Amino acid sequence: MIDAIPTLLEQLDRESYVADPAIATSLHLAATLRKPLLVEGHAGVGKTEIAKVLARVLQTDLIRLQCYEGLDASTALYEWNYARQLLHIRLQEKDGRPDEAEIFSEPFLLKRPLLQAIAHSGRAPVLLIDEIDRSDEEFEAFLLEVLSDFQVTVPEIGTIRAQERPHVILTSNRSRELSDALRRRCLYLWIDYPPFEKELSIVRRKVPGASEELARQIVALIQQLRAARLAKVPGVAETLDWAAALVSLHAARLSPRIIEETLGCVVKDESDLRKVRAELEAGRLAP
Repeated sequence: MIDAIPTLLEQLDRESYVADPAIATSLHLAATLRKPLLVEGHAGVGKTEIAKVLARVLQTDLIRLQCYEGLDASTALYEWNYARQLLHIRLQEKDGRPDEAEIFSEPFLLKRPLLQAIAHSGRAPVLLIDEIDRSDEEFEAFLLEVLSDFQVTVPEIGTIRAQERPHVILTSNRSRELSDALRRRCLYLWIDYPPFEKELSIVRRKVPGASEELARQIVALIQQLRAARLAKVPGVAETLDWAAALVSLHAARLSPRIIEETLGCVVKDESDLRKVRAELEAGRLAP
């Protein structure tokens, strides 16, 4: 169960997630109202981490469905274990005629993430539907049905219903526009790039080996890069990767040499690299 919002903020902080009241309120309402929470934002701002930390706070299982182009219902729901069925048939053939009903029973069912969440016993799990925008409209329509009833019919077995409705978190990088029907079904949370002090807090928490001077220099330069109109803007994930890399190199502060040598931790596009190097040489970017 989710506690009051101030308590939830403390729980998130104990789990090393630097949240704010908007995030805590969204999680609280989603859990209380048992509604899916759609989290949108730039890549690398911590959308997926929300589901992971929620599972830890609730002390329950996290079940993740990673979406991609071409994802279909069978891949997300269930498949039959054909190899095991075939082996069972061959063993039965030695003793007589195979029992078809037996091989289409639950022991031969491979539960994929959606069915795992629905058939989950005990405490309601957290179901993370990651990067829903990468799937197509047909799968999105199918998902609406699942989120509406939380039940699935397997023709050979029957209808499987959720004992406890899962806590559902959907994430999107907005690579395509999601349907109005899906948006109406969900509560909504937008996560932007964090301001300086919040990002600095994240670095302090996640990369404790970084000195205060180094952490401030990293965040200051990252914030400048986000304003530089790059093709691939660095997210918080890149900030943390860079900080961890610099700590592993025993860097106490940023210097032109160390920036040049480790820039690939942050800038992931060749044209962006050329642009950033030119800006650094001209003195228009500085930690």
